[in-house]
Amino acid sequence: MPTARRIAHEFLERRGLTTIFGNPGSNELPFLAELPEGFRYVLGLHEGVVVGMADGYAQATGRPVLVNLHAAAGSGNAMGALTNAVSSRSPLVLTAGQQVRSAIGLEAMLANVEATQLMRPLVGWAGEPSCAADVPRSLAQAVFEAELQRRPTYLSVPYDDWSAELDANAALTLDRSVQRASGPDEAQLRELAQELEAARNPVLVLGADLDTAGLFDRAVAFAEHRQLPVWVAPSPHRLPFPNRHPLFRGVLPAGIGAVSDAVAGHDLVLVLGAPVFRYHQHVPGPYLPEGTRLVQITDDAGAAARAPMGRALVADPGPVLASLLTRLPAVPGGDREFVPNPEPATAEGALHPEQVFAALRETQPADTCYVVESTSTNSAWWRQMDLRRPGSYFFPAAGGLGFGLPAAVGMAMGLDGRPVVGVIGDGSANYGITALWTAAQYRVPVTFVVLRNGTYGALRWFGSVLGTPDVPGTEIPGLDFTAIAAGYGVPATAVTELDDLRAQLKTTAAGPRLIQVDTAETTP
Repeated sequence: MPTARRIAHEFLERRGLTTIFGNPGSNELPFLAELPEGFRYVLGLHEGVVVGMADGYAQATGRPVLVNLHAAAGSGNAMGALTNAVSSRSPLVLTAGQQVRSAIGLEAMLANVEATQLMRPLVGWAGEPSCAADVPRSLAQAVFEAELQRRPTYLSVPYDDWSAELDANAALTLDRSVQRASGPDEAQLRELAQELEAARNPVLVLGADLDTAGLFDRAVAFAEHRQLPVWVAPSPHRLPFPNRHPLFRGVLPAGIGAVSDAVAGHDLVLVLGAPVFRYHQHVPGPYLPEGTRLVQITDDAGAAARAPMGRALVADPGPVLASLLTRLPAVPGGDREFVPNPEPATAEGALHPEQVFAALRETQPADTCYVVESTSTNSAWWRQMDLRRPGSYFFPAAGGLGFGLPAAVGMAMGLDGRPVVGVIGDGSANYGITALWTAAQYRVPVTFVVLRNGTYGALRWFGSVLGTPDVPGTEIPGLDFTAIAAGYGVPATAVTELDDLRAQLKTTAAGPRLIQVDTAETTP
């Protein structure tokens, strides 16, 4: 009779979940034993890095990915990184080892007490099988819930369950499949098209959910078809529209009043594939200008339900865009030339971040995937980069530090030959620094560009916004990332001059490399 472990491994293999990101402990070893040939276990040295790598891998591939955590302690270590995965709607399947069943009630060491509650409310579903025979079904539910909700799930399994022999009923899990099929009906599409055609001056707001090959191109086609100005929703963690396109207006600010000011003059705001809205700074004001209507199209029912204003249609944005393209007449005219980048700003004593980003733009292939975690350089980034392809930009979706280094490793593992560059601030880098070891051990072809200004730049900026410029803990001098990288096995170099930076960026490497660049402090 097959064991729970054997059925679980076969189910994962059939579903394509053969890459496992993890950091194992004793409770997890029985699950990891006897892994079939073809499985790949990617070891991270801290659970936050493990989840960050899996998050990057899931966003790169668009598929669920399995994460193996150690009991309650390892799950707790992962929770900071999990906030980003939740906000990016990454379908991570988190599994954690539990103590043997007879020891859970005793609260023996490594028992995960009330395991299903530990990761809530972050995960979309959490479970623990009621008995060993329920392990395959519970694992299948964790996978299907992650796929359907596009949100991480969590499954705790007592480690003595894996060797239990199960009957034929448990093996029925192997043939299961769950699919979603839904879309807007004819009346809804007709009403939306009529509302858009009647609008005097509509504007598009596009969100990260459109940053896939088909939706990205369709969004560009629709904007050009109707000559609609395009904003990207506040705090984007992916880019759904080319940022130098003549219709691109920028990234919406992240304050209530500031968003309202940005869409002033438009009578209709059509939001596609984004929450309404991801506010950050407290900037009071009206949600929308007087006389402005908002329509939101999203397949995230939660985002639709919690929006403070407007009308929402819960549907896949893809079919909606396809329908609007055929229902609405084209608006002629419009400039098709992409907007050139301005000359980069300069600074005294160190490179300006704009100079660094201009050097990246001029030396890296056009299809480069950038994983960015340098919050204080946001404005410099958008001024200098020219991103024209889907999957070109990734940012920590919840703002949780520690995403950049591990996500860049996961992206490079998930993408087939596409160049990956991680652009990381010196403050952020320390939160996920052990990802360098994984990059070195697995020979992951990724370039890390660490911007070193010796401060928590975004925090210092917020100090000025909040009227608290004199708080401690915003300076981090004395960091040498070349020495740190060398200790983890990643070749590294430090540059201070622009010509040296360009020369380094033009070189290639078979595995990971790190370039430390001294930069001037700027504001987001």
